[in-house]
Amino acid sequence: MLHAPEEGQIAPHENSLWQQFSQSQEDQSFYNTWLELASSQINRAVRAVLVLGEPDSGAYRAVAFWPEGQGGSSALGQLAEQSLATRQGMAGQIDETASRFGVALPLVFDEHLYGVVAVEIGHANSTQFDQSLRQLRWSSGWLEARLVRKQSDQEVQLNKRLVTALELIVSILELPDYHASVKALVTELAQKLQCDRVSIGFKTGSGIRVEAISHSVELEKQMNVVQAIGQAMDEAFDQCQSLSYPAEPENNAVLRQHEALAQQFGSGAILTIPLYVQGEAKGALLFERLANAPFDGHEIELCRSIATVVAPILNEKQLNARGLFSRLSDAMSSGLSKLLGPEYYLRKAIALLVTLSLISLFLVDGQYRVTTDTVLEGKIQRSIVTPFDGYIAQAEARAGDLVKQGQLLAQLEDRDLQLERIKWLSQRGQLNKEYDEAMALRDRARVSIIAAQIAQSNAQLNLVDEKLTRTQVTAPFDGLIIRGDLNQSLGGSVARGDLLFVIAPLSDYRIILRVNERSIQQLEKGQTGTLVLSSLPDERFEFVVERITPISTAEEGENYFRVEAGLDQHAIQLRPGMEGVAKIDIGERSLAWIWSHEIIDWLQLWMWRWLP
Repeated sequence: MLHAPEEGQIAPHENSLWQQFSQSQEDQSFYNTWLELASSQINRAVRAVLVLGEPDSGAYRAVAFWPEGQGGSSALGQLAEQSLATRQGMAGQIDETASRFGVALPLVFDEHLYGVVAVEIGHANSTQFDQSLRQLRWSSGWLEARLVRKQSDQEVQLNKRLVTALELIVSILELPDYHASVKALVTELAQKLQCDRVSIGFKTGSGIRVEAISHSVELEKQMNVVQAIGQAMDEAFDQCQSLSYPAEPENNAVLRQHEALAQQFGSGAILTIPLYVQGEAKGALLFERLANAPFDGHEIELCRSIATVVAPILNEKQLNARGLFSRLSDAMSSGLSKLLGPEYYLRKAIALLVTLSLISLFLVDGQYRVTTDTVLEGKIQRSIVTPFDGYIAQAEARAGDLVKQGQLLAQLEDRDLQLERIKWLSQRGQLNKEYDEAMALRDRARVSIIAAQIAQSNAQLNLVDEKLTRTQVTAPFDGLIIRGDLNQSLGGSVARGDLLFVIAPLSDYRIILRVNERSIQQLEKGQTGTLVLSSLPDERFEFVVERITPISTAEEGENYFRVEAGLDQHAIQLRPGMEGVAKIDIGERSLAWIWSHEIIDWLQLWMWRWLP
């Protein structure tokens, strides 16, 4: 550490330095005096530089030179940088003539690097280097005390600000109501900062509106004060900076409204802090005191810290307290300001692109098509039924089989018919014998009776033969069996008219369209369309609307009309029963109408239902 020599040993200049050093309050004066005293303790010292900065921040700068006003040398600066980088004391030659040497000592206190001091000296040896470094270490004790105390003071002030901000946050968070929160905030601030009055205001369309004033319940009764405070807040808000009245001599800020507020209502000291939320000014805090208690630097920093902390909380409470229409209005206003104001070029480009796209929807026409579910059917479907009561003897085909005309599909049991045929044959033979005997006896009456009985027997035989022929159920034409499976009914009885098979030809089809009632009025006979089947998604089949039935059916809560259409071309892959999606071409419409007409129709119906 620096040691003052005994009385009588101190040169007059050095004595004045010690007096100045002991009385130094400002940082710059202290640094200059300390560096001069430290350099004077080193034999043959030529020049010196003191470099300081925030601990361990890396942003260091020269704060003092000795001799004062002379500046340092580049070689000495390089030596100081090396000492900072290595955190070690360094000594060595700093010019090529070996006439100048330098020593540098990093200022490391409590394991934190505050800076470096470097001194350039004349001719020296290794012993001189060690003595110079040792002297700098002793001298750095005064600097250490100053810097550590300054850092400690800053931490104390920071802790005070944090505690104050935390207490204010707790006080406003305890109150769910926005207006109660702002009143509690200004009252707490007035008490903690010994202010005569604290006010808070937030931005509106025409300027800042004062929301609360400490120790005031009804703002309407103090309209003159409220107006003057609002104008002072607007002044700080417009200049986007904190304003303090009276202003410092080097401060060029405009303070007309602050001066008017002070003159009209006796506020000797005024401090206005804008409130920022995500970089956007939302309001302001205004503090007032008497003239004999101006705001110092620590108090200003405290007020700024409080404003930074409470602004987002109050802004959120204010947003939650608004009504629905107010929220919508603010959202629209914010969106328009970002679109029409400066910056936000990406949003402007997107908005322009969306606008042009919407306009094009009304100007560009497209093909409007009605989309429906479809099923493929054969144009002719033949039902094969049981010709008479009987039993299933055998089944040769079932649904899904391709059959040829005349192919056996099923066989009915014919044993009873065969027995009945034998019976009638025997009876006819007996009658023929009796007929011959009557002819021999010339009994005309008997001949007539027997002839009638023989005719009846022949008729019965013909009927039995016809039934025997029908016991073989055959395909009436080439086609596909789309319904019928008798394999599970062998030996079972069937009644006359029971459905056995349904056959459809493979050469001719029709499309059955299920058209929703909302779109049926747009369909006309002769319109064309395109069909895509689920089993053939890569194929497109053109069709023509042939018939529109006037009867609807209800399915899944919707009404559908049956519309029949015919295919323009045929393909071997087609099978009855295939399902798919069809689109019927209606005509040219604007893209906006195509995509919105269903919603518009629904809204019209809904309004008609609920309007008186």
